[in-house]
Amino acid sequence: MQFTIRALAAVVCILAAASSACSSGGSATSGGTPTAGPLGGARLGDLLAAVRHRGTLIVSTDADYKPQSYRNPDGTWVGFDIDVGREVARRLGVKPVFQSVSFDLITSGGWNDRWDVNIDSMAITSGRAKVLWFTEPYYFVPASFAVHRDSSARKITDLAGKKIGVGAATTYEEYLNGKMTAARIPAPSATFVVPYETDALALQDLALGNGVRLDGVLTALPTIRSSIAGGLQLRVIEPPVFDDSSAIALDRSSPLDSRPLLWAIDEIVHGMHRDGTLTRLSLKYYGIDLTVRR
Repeated sequence: MQFTIRALAAVVCILAAASSACSSGGSATSGGTPTAGPLGGARLGDLLAAVRHRGTLIVSTDADYKPQSYRNPDGTWVGFDIDVGREVARRLGVKPVFQSVSFDLITSGGWNDRWDVNIDSMAITSGRAKVLWFTEPYYFVPASFAVHRDSSARKITDLAGKKIGVGAATTYEEYLNGKMTAARIPAPSATFVVPYETDALALQDLALGNGVRLDGVLTALPTIRSSIAGGLQLRVIEPPVFDDSSAIALDRSSPLDSRPLLWAIDEIVHGMHRDGTLTRLSLKYYGIDLTVRR
């Protein structure tokens, strides 16, 4: 069975831990992946046809993950992932509807068509690829450690044996548990991993004071910087330990065939890279271009 070469190449790059950027092209053949069809030829009953029929794209994301995605007190959604979702929906010819969903529910698959896609800076991993389809990456997220401003830790090895907060079911948790071989820097030894429902909650606990609840947090570097800009007394330990290749995800076990929607969105993501839309949004929210592998 076949898959678009860009989406397939994204998975291959992650699993092979390739350091160079992956190239795009036509189509390729790989066992266990779907056969691509024409984007305009969605048959009755598939997810792309359902999305276009109802006129909305239901996007699962995080309501408290600045600057990637968050919801203002008035209910409006803001952030890099939110703008990506809006642009994807626009190019599909529908309107976006955002839902805040627990990340561990998303990564486990079996969505039962409660939402159509996930746009939440989700990293491609081999485990997730067993239950989810991924587009080509739309950007690359550096993962870094944060400590309280009063912490004596100055380098990553200083966090050995410390309590480190992470978002549950994230690549950050996998890294600390020694399950990531592609990291450029080994995880500090013998850490006590403390999972949180969201990364923001972990950072808030860290900000209570050095060692009060946590000694550090591992999360996306842009999220740490946003928290510091918002007044949390934290600092970053350099350098980042790995980069996540973040992609839009769809459910493999969707009651409605999700592959036509996957192919359509994969082409949209590729177009957003090509025309500079993703670079512009990255510069808007992060001040740097994270759409190319460093």
